[in-house]
Amino acid sequence: LGQPYYMTVPEVVGVRLEGELREGVTATDLVLHVTELLRRKNVVGKFVEFFGPGLANLSVPDRATIANMAPEYGATVGYFPIDRHTIEYLRMTGRSSERIALVEAYARAQGLFLEDYEWRGRYSEVVVLRLEDVETSLAGPANPEDRLGIADLKRVVQDYIRKVRSSAAVAATGNVWEGEGGGQAAAQLQRSLEVREASVTVNGESYRLRDGSIVIAAITSCTNTSNPTVMVGAGLLAKKAVERGLRVPRYVKTSLAPGSQIVYEYLLRSGLYRYLEELGFSLVGFGCTTCIGNSGPLPKEVAEAIERYDLITFSVLSGNRNFEGRIHPQVRGNFLASPMLVVAYAIAGRADINLLEEPLGLGRDGRPVYLRDIWPKLSEIREVIEGSLTPELFKEKYAKVFEGDERWRSLEAPSGDVFVWDPRSTYIKEPPFFEGFSLEFREPEDIIGARVLVLLGDRITTDHISPAGAILPGSPAGKYLMEQGVDPADFNTYGARRGNHEVMMRGTFANVRLKNLLVPGKEGWWTKYLPTGEVMPVYDAAMRYKAEGVPLIVLAGKQYGAGSSRDWAAKGVYLLGVKAVIAESFERIHRSNLVGMGVLPLQFKPGDSWKSLGLDGTETFDVLGISEGLRPRKELTVRATKSDGSVVEFKVIARLDTPIEVEYYRHGGIMQYVLRRLLAGNR
Repeated sequence: LGQPYYMTVPEVVGVRLEGELREGVTATDLVLHVTELLRRKNVVGKFVEFFGPGLANLSVPDRATIANMAPEYGATVGYFPIDRHTIEYLRMTGRSSERIALVEAYARAQGLFLEDYEWRGRYSEVVVLRLEDVETSLAGPANPEDRLGIADLKRVVQDYIRKVRSSAAVAATGNVWEGEGGGQAAAQLQRSLEVREASVTVNGESYRLRDGSIVIAAITSCTNTSNPTVMVGAGLLAKKAVERGLRVPRYVKTSLAPGSQIVYEYLLRSGLYRYLEELGFSLVGFGCTTCIGNSGPLPKEVAEAIERYDLITFSVLSGNRNFEGRIHPQVRGNFLASPMLVVAYAIAGRADINLLEEPLGLGRDGRPVYLRDIWPKLSEIREVIEGSLTPELFKEKYAKVFEGDERWRSLEAPSGDVFVWDPRSTYIKEPPFFEGFSLEFREPEDIIGARVLVLLGDRITTDHISPAGAILPGSPAGKYLMEQGVDPADFNTYGARRGNHEVMMRGTFANVRLKNLLVPGKEGWWTKYLPTGEVMPVYDAAMRYKAEGVPLIVLAGKQYGAGSSRDWAAKGVYLLGVKAVIAESFERIHRSNLVGMGVLPLQFKPGDSWKSLGLDGTETFDVLGISEGLRPRKELTVRATKSDGSVVEFKVIARLDTPIEVEYYRHGGIMQYVLRRLLAGNR
């Protein structure tokens, strides 16, 4: 849009790295430790600089793995200094000697080249991380910062299954009180906690699918597949597994989706790809797949068994994010892990296992094979990298990176100065963002008589707000597409249809795992239309409120808007008629996106929450002080009127953090602001 990037001066947190990683510990394990550590330190909106003697033992791909997960640990950016490893990386990836010399000379002249690893800057806070303390890890089942060692996975999975089962049983039976006639309900609750299983036959082979089974295993994401050490490690582990006679159960959907063609090429050249392929990790494409919810359907027999027996199944992937409902709507829990562990858990076929003590399976000799038996040594990994990853490979692939294949080159693109909308398209429709637009704008007014569209708890991610994965037939978006004549087999994903606002509006707050506390006990796209108490889809309620001229708000807890910088998480709530979101805290990117759409982010004062204030979401809300004029972080008053006429009044902070954000909000959003400026300049 041609606008400068405005930001407040951030705090800079220094992370001092000491020592080196132990044998067998990967950069994935390290970044999961970093994510856990920095989430506890609350680095939201801060810069994070990594420094210290441990840098000498981290390659550029290792550093990139850590930097690329900055959104997961909450920072605006995570960065490393330029040093000898940087220069070596440029050389390895085929840059010219002239370019390399220029980079080094410039970095040295600007004082950016690090030679003394004991150097430290001036930081708002310093956090120390000893690399030798890092252990082989996963994270899950619902957040990237929920790190656990592989010895703890079995217990965590079993506890998670019991928690899901007991919550569902209590919701179904109501309060269970043995002394008040609850004996039958108590027995029903006990039965519901028993592990469930089902017989399935996939491709002619029979299995017992059960609570705890892994049904998706994906080597995916730009972060981990860009690291040769973990990718070659996965290939070597696959090779050793195949040689021992191990296989992946057919009920596990496996895939390999590197972020670069280079990865596929060096796996081919090293001879490792065929072992990954033999275990089911075939190339499915380059880019975002399972990690963003584009896993595709599970095998028919598996999907039917999960639905019929309500099985609690899991995925394991080498991605960045594992939020509820993100990976696949039928998969309850998701664990992040290195590509090597993804292969290992795929072979095991279950998440409720301790791979330090239990075997992956039986080899062709009938003897148990343990993870330690096939885990590759770092020296083996380095030998393969040195033999297959060359500057010439990078030069060859980079030279053709923009050409594309024959299908790409044969695509027809429309010509002309403006886009011609196809009224028949269910993928791209003209959006309504400028309906009613005028050159003159009215100053924003107080929000009066607002109702709560959804009442939410902590850690509501942009995946909860606007999922990117599969569109289900029973969802509001699915029903809309069927009304347009689209067969469910052709629904595709929300991500693929984000050019159609009709789909995306109906997909807002439509995550299958969303817990809207206005309708306790239900998950998904449901809410309560408060004037009548009817339970209906969020979209239907929003449209009814809009027809009646009733403004809407969202009430939430801490870390509202965590996860992907998904623009539709802000666009969707705007189109549903939400005027403000009141939360205990916001993630940086989503808060900025709300402002950009003209939705007011309001933050409870420290110590306040909708719970502590005695709110339940059925109140009518007024937000006062907007019409008097806004300034960055102005304190506003919220008045909540209960059904009995009593009033709860409290203060909030308008999270318009800079003067330009105040201007964006005054204009109704950044698009309206920019368009008015453009049109005014052409008059």
